[in-house]
Amino acid sequence: MLRPIMVCMLVALLGGCGGETASAPARPTPAPRIAIVVSTLNNPWFVVLANTARAEAQRHGYTATIFDSQNDPAKETAHFENIVASGYRAVLFDATDAKGSVLNATHASRAGVPVFTMDREIDSRDAAVSQVISDNYAGAEEVGEYFVQQVGEHGRYVELLGLVGDNNTWNRSRGFHSVVDRYPGLHMVAQQSADFDRSRALDIMESVLQAHPDIQAVFCGNDAMALGAYQALLGAGRAQDVKVFGFDGSQDAIRAIAESKMSATAMQYPQVMAATAAEFADRYLRGDRKLPRRVAVAVDLVTSRNAASLRQ
Repeated sequence: MLRPIMVCMLVALLGGCGGETASAPARPTPAPRIAIVVSTLNNPWFVVLANTARAEAQRHGYTATIFDSQNDPAKETAHFENIVASGYRAVLFDATDAKGSVLNATHASRAGVPVFTMDREIDSRDAAVSQVISDNYAGAEEVGEYFVQQVGEHGRYVELLGLVGDNNTWNRSRGFHSVVDRYPGLHMVAQQSADFDRSRALDIMESVLQAHPDIQAVFCGNDAMALGAYQALLGAGRAQDVKVFGFDGSQDAIRAIAESKMSATAMQYPQVMAATAAEFADRYLRGDRKLPRRVAVAVDLVTSRNAASLRQ
């Protein structure tokens, strides 16, 4: 006769005897995913934006993936199709085109994937839950005022624009001209788009200098173009007498200002924009529907007076 304890052990092996049934350990639930779509990683400023967004999303408990659109709207569209099909919960978005990118944001939103823009605004009030951008117009006004102080009320200058499809390009240009155009003695002899690209700015500036060798200044819609313009001026032997103004507040530009290679830039805060967008996405996914539609982050002027203290 089998002893009771042996019977219980035998029955337990077969799944009985009133005890708890042994089971395989539960698999951990994977963290929800957030996509970070940026216009380009070919610019250190956007690398900071993307990496901060990823770190902040991870801090809130999400798995985050960065997608580089390489300033190509077609690549951006492909990223959004992948994101929607792959089950991402939200998108932190730096757009390639203010108008064209609305379709991608709308597609994601309608598929139940909320979009939160950072840095670059899109031309829609509904496609994105919230848009976190720099106050580009006000920042460019500050640069314009300092431009007049440094160049004077008479002179000839060049403007290098960013991407023509980006609202930041035109907000910066309009803010700058709202100040400078009040002085009829300041003449803009050339205005060309260099697509926010350093190499393209170098090439364009070399051509502009051949046609207009007597300019006193150049205003650029971002620091990458400003540094490219400086390279062209250096090659032409004009770096000492042509003042260069940028926009972004990149560390390369701040160093250039501290070394008297550039005159000024407007410092944006990509970390603030990225962190705010990530926070808004987390709040939305947790049920908060009272987020602001638009947040404008202040921009600060950087000159030789404060550049040394801002260097890293």
